[in-house]
Amino acid sequence: MDNIQILWVDDEIDLLKPHILFLEAKGYQVDTANNGSDALDMVAEKRYQMVFLDENMPGMDGLETLQHIKEQYSTLPVVMITKSEEESIMEDAIGSQISDYLIKPVNPNQILLTLKKHLDNRRLVSEKTTSNYQQEFRQLAMDLAMVRDAEGWEALFKRLTYWELELDKLEDESLNEILQSQKSEANAQFFRFVQNNYEDWFAGDDDAPVMSHTLVKEWLRPELQKKDPVFFVVIDNLRYDQWKVIQPEIEKYFRVDREETFWSILPSATQFARNALFAGLMPSEIKKRFPNKWVEDNDEDEGKNNFEEDFFADNLQRLGLGSLAMGYEKVTNHNYGKKLSENLNNLMSNDVNVIVYNFVDMLSHAKTDMKVIRELADNDKAYRSLTLSWFKNSPLLDMLRQLSEKGISVVLTTDHGTINVVDPTKVVGDRSLNTNLRYKSGRGMSYQGKDVLAIKDPERVYLPKQHINSMYVFAKEDLFFAYPNNFNHYVKYYRNTYQHGGISLEEMIIPFVTLSAK
Repeated sequence: MDNIQILWVDDEIDLLKPHILFLEAKGYQVDTANNGSDALDMVAEKRYQMVFLDENMPGMDGLETLQHIKEQYSTLPVVMITKSEEESIMEDAIGSQISDYLIKPVNPNQILLTLKKHLDNRRLVSEKTTSNYQQEFRQLAMDLAMVRDAEGWEALFKRLTYWELELDKLEDESLNEILQSQKSEANAQFFRFVQNNYEDWFAGDDDAPVMSHTLVKEWLRPELQKKDPVFFVVIDNLRYDQWKVIQPEIEKYFRVDREETFWSILPSATQFARNALFAGLMPSEIKKRFPNKWVEDNDEDEGKNNFEEDFFADNLQRLGLGSLAMGYEKVTNHNYGKKLSENLNNLMSNDVNVIVYNFVDMLSHAKTDMKVIRELADNDKAYRSLTLSWFKNSPLLDMLRQLSEKGISVVLTTDHGTINVVDPTKVVGDRSLNTNLRYKSGRGMSYQGKDVLAIKDPERVYLPKQHINSMYVFAKEDLFFAYPNNFNHYVKYYRNTYQHGGISLEEMIIPFVTLSAK
């Protein structure tokens, strides 16, 4: 503690000698000043870790001294000490960014606790977090061996995500490496779970989780039946961890009434998962019901999500909610989002408004295509940080703020997640194969069997097929498909990019949240 130096400023500093001796006995170095002017000179000359500042001093008072300190040293913690409990004085001090305040008379233990709270906080939190995770690590390892159902996987994934976000706050990379190893093991076991159970979920299995095609019926319909207007916001490609990092921003305006996770269908990709979400049908059922509105997977020239509004309207009709007035908006760029935010009042007469927001999906694709995004989002921690930075400055947050002011409820969800892919697995097929890196559909494919879930009869899981012998293969864990031709170039280009469509916790277990205005 030899390097922790404190400045205590009080016009009656001599009366505080016992307090100062107490702190020095604890290892702190304490300098003193009896007026604001001297204090400013001392702060300019010496690097202090904290300033205790009397509010009521003759000449330059505490608030004025505080203002001058903050103008020059905005990050220096200042604790205001005052005889007064007047609200206006506290508001002025807090508005000037004090770290804390104490009411006179103060005792030495109060001062010591304040120092530990603000100066030792990071160390104490780090030590406590490390200790807690070390205990939880053993429990997670045991629980991982015991997971047997979808609900158990959701709970385990939430715990892994919680610790991932907690360890983000620390500088101990070794702990994060241990957690990432644990996540990798979890994804390996998760793949085996999906491999063993996925087809059963479409054959009447009572243990089937809520999935893309059942979400509206199971969880959104009750919200729409309340007769109050609802905004249904679908942020494309939003992982559970990304929801957790934007949650504090949303909670400035909304209460989180309910937070659930549901499962993206396979492929965990926009064309399949989001169409299924809005239609309340699996892809082959959509193709059968809307033959002119389903675009085949390998048709790269046509938009594959152009009829979501039609699918959703039809879904509401089948659910007995066809009388609801509905609005639908898809935001694919910043300018349109800004325009929609400025004209939000135009939507207020609708019973339900769908807003599909595509930014996170564009971010993941930009990481593949743009070198600067690759560097900004080099790993999951940076990817989360970039998502938060976007959200805090997005028209979407402004829209949510407006909806809160109007007392409008919001349901927020997504269609699928994404994963940072690391290792390639080879696949060979004809030109009809789709281009997605996490799943392939077509005929006559050659692939590494240990690396994939192969669905040889797509009709069993309600997936469309173009040819009588078409099949699907889904990459496991953090693998991505690569063609043998020009293999090394292909691998170098796509490794460490964010992809979706395959089988991983990050892609398949995704958030559903209901929000009420504060």
